[in-house]
Amino acid sequence: MRPTTRWAGERGERGAADYVARMRALAAEGADLDGEARLVDVLVPRAARVLDAGCGTGRVGAALARRGHAVVGVDADPVLVAAARADHPGPAWHTGDLADLGAAALDLGPFDAVVAAGNVLVYVAAGTEAAVVAALAGVLRPGGVLVTGFATGRHYGPDDLDADAAAAGLVAEHRFATWDLHPWHEDADWVVGVHRRPAAPATAG
Repeated sequence: MRPTTRWAGERGERGAADYVARMRALAAEGADLDGEARLVDVLVPRAARVLDAGCGTGRVGAALARRGHAVVGVDADPVLVAAARADHPGPAWHTGDLADLGAAALDLGPFDAVVAAGNVLVYVAAGTEAAVVAALAGVLRPGGVLVTGFATGRHYGPDDLDADAAAAGLVAEHRFATWDLHPWHEDADWVVGVHRRPAAPATAG
């Protein structure tokens, strides 16, 4: 039996439906929901393969797909995945455990980027954070980037992320206080981290 995610534990039975309604209302109002996608877009080549990890209602993955990238989304909440499929046809949306991605994400082969936005790492099941980071790192191609963003001041912080990423073979490149690249400072209430899988060494020839 899979452990309950913190998302499900904190939000309760109505949490997913309420979140879907809020995201749809913000989109209808014309709110800017593409900030995370803009950052990822500049980090990857054109027509990149991107995994939207903890995709929720699909807003980040959909924005990346509109920019020409091949997107796969995975989320543990079937209500959110159903909303992503209804609102954003095109990307492949899957229900799945981020600590055990399995064939759903691997079918497209290695990814140029994995993005885990919107508090994904502080909403996974308790005690699985390192396993999730390792799983996300494991589907990156050499040179690929893991881009994460979550609120600080909770049980999992920026230094925990750096440690888990390093254990998974990634190198820390950047730490920002916002998705629009405000400089990091210790009092920031949000962290955006960029970690990269080292490129494969050149072969002699």
